[in-house]
Amino acid sequence: MEVILKQDIKGLGFRDDVVSVRPGYGRNFLIPQGVATLATETNKKILAEVVKQRSFKEEKIRKEATSNAEKLAGVSISVGAKAGESGKIFGSVTNIQIAEALKKAGYDVERKNIEMKEDSIKALGTYTAKVRLYKDIVAEVKFEVVSE
Repeated sequence: MEVILKQDIKGLGFRDDVVSVRPGYGRNFLIPQGVATLATETNKKILAEVVKQRSFKEEKIRKEATSNAEKLAGVSISVGAKAGESGKIFGSVTNIQIAEALKKAGYDVERKNIEMKEDSIKALGTYTAKVRLYKDIVAEVKFEVVSE
């Protein structure tokens, strides 16, 4: 079954992509949730016209995201956390804290677009995180976890 996605879905595709899914997943979840529409010939023609009109705006956004990625590549931020004497953190550092630190540095990034290589950061030190600025434009940001 082919569907047209109305929004980005992690692991499936991006907005306006035509993807092939299992019939039950499309019919029972994606379409009722309003996340996708059935990819009929008419809907594909409408999608092609919308994509054609949107391509100019998308190119502008892509250029802006590329310049932001170059700026973010050189940024190093610090995230404060309460830690014990051995260097272990009470709790863990999350993408919310990284988003707040980036916002203080002047970069407005949504927390859902930040992926950390390590699942849970529970010690002081230097780490890297991937920030997805656009579909395929990703910047790596180095951040240091320091004791408060």
